[in-house]
Amino acid sequence: MPDLAGFLAALELQSEAEGRFRARNMDNPGPVVFGGQMLAQVVAAAARSVPAQQVKSLHTVFARGAAADTDLSLDTEVMHAGRAFSSLTVSLRQGERLCARSLVLLESEAADLIRHSPPAPAGGPEEAAPAGPGGGAEPDGKSAGAVDWWEMRMGEGADFADPEAVGPPRLDVWMRFPGAPEDPVVDRALLAYASDGFLIGAALRPHPGFGQSLAHIEFATTVLTHTLTFHEPFRASEWLLLAQEAAYAGRGRSYGRAHVWSGDGRLVASFVQEAMIRALPGVQQDMRQI
Repeated sequence: MPDLAGFLAALELQSEAEGRFRARNMDNPGPVVFGGQMLAQVVAAAARSVPAQQVKSLHTVFARGAAADTDLSLDTEVMHAGRAFSSLTVSLRQGERLCARSLVLLESEAADLIRHSPPAPAGGPEEAAPAGPGGGAEPDGKSAGAVDWWEMRMGEGADFADPEAVGPPRLDVWMRFPGAPEDPVVDRALLAYASDGFLIGAALRPHPGFGQSLAHIEFATTVLTHTLTFHEPFRASEWLLLAQEAAYAGRGRSYGRAHVWSGDGRLVASFVQEAMIRALPGVQQDMRQI
């Protein structure tokens, strides 16, 4: 089962050559690397490549699944290194197999010229229900019992793993990583990791019989693209609200978007995700409502 020590170890990239790193995988109950781990490692690789700036945004295309029992190679190429902004690509491979590629923007700190953001949603983590029987859940939506490194609370008591727990295509998730070290790179990497885990579940919520616990069993799902933008500094060890909405599902795909709020009401990040949701060969299903 994943834990904070395993996550931090996966961020300890080993330099193999100029612009190339090797990364280990976290413990994973399945045969495929969780996409959130790869997003977190992209953040780490970009920070190593341009250490004077902070990661501002990353847009990732997942081309193929990565095997959980094989290390990843991360090849970085700096496109531009400027005083205000820098950009680079990070390609994640296993041998000759290209698994994913990210386009990353980094920035130097700047003062406000203008500022605005929408108001934070009402409520707080004390009003949300713990996720899973012990207060935690795995990224695939399956209950995991007590998960002391990643605390989650679900708004409206939502259970996106249960195929019969029907609700609107939204998930409000309060979360924090209590033992996370005070490190801006780790903070961003942890949010990148967490941001990959819920929007497919939000898309499945309105449809009876399609809980995320049945993914890869009765139907196929996978993330296709994921774009994450950081707005403000935050601490991953403190409460964050992921206010997520799956605005569209159809034609074998879903599209979701989210804002991330700090506990003190600041909009600290946003993300958008496209995913695949399709029938498995040999499994008879009515997919018209997906």
